[in-house]
Amino acid sequence: MFGFFDPVYLLFLAPGMILAAWAQWKVKSAYAEAQQYVPSSGYSGAETAAAIIEQTGLENVRIEPVEGFLSDHYDPTHKVLRLSPEVYQGRSLAALGIAAHEAGHALQDASGYPLLVLRNGLVPLASVGGNVSMFLIMIGFLLASMQMILLGIIAFSATVVFQLVNLPVEFDASRRAKQLLSDMGLVSASEAPVVSRVLSAAAMTYVAATITSILTLLYFLFRAGLLGGRDE
Repeated sequence: MFGFFDPVYLLFLAPGMILAAWAQWKVKSAYAEAQQYVPSSGYSGAETAAAIIEQTGLENVRIEPVEGFLSDHYDPTHKVLRLSPEVYQGRSLAALGIAAHEAGHALQDASGYPLLVLRNGLVPLASVGGNVSMFLIMIGFLLASMQMILLGIIAFSATVVFQLVNLPVEFDASRRAKQLLSDMGLVSASEAPVVSRVLSAAAMTYVAATITSILTLLYFLFRAGLLGGRDE
């Protein structure tokens, strides 16, 4: 039976769950290490983002503090780079790396980076698909309606596509961040590996999310009988 506690679901998701737990540990470990280092430039996260924006000639991009732990993000709609308190005010290699990463997204936006444009367009579909897919699939199994099940699977597929597109966007933002920090002299040669570890660890959380979404989709297909599984 398809249900909340289907052990087959856990078997499908186990690799993603293990990877996600490992990625979270890596992020916390790398972030804690990088927080202990004061950058030779002496810049805070906000100052780092401002320097990158000025150096690259970005216009109409604001930098604002936002509440929450590691809630940092770039809002392409309002052209706002929002940094958490630890990053906005922090003078550590962790703060510099995260601020530069978010500035990397602002640069992607300014240059019309195709995958970012695609990702932004997929946000509404992924949000709706993620919210309604499970409901549609459960109702489909309860009513023995293959049409409803397939509709739910299609809706969830939007989330998977979003994750697949998001992955290279995040890697590219980190690549830009590392390059800018080095080129602008905001981190020294000895500090660069510490920043790189933070950004690489953060990237693994996106890898884990992508793999988990793919495995979830495969489980739905399996339970629908499209990969050999059956709704018992």
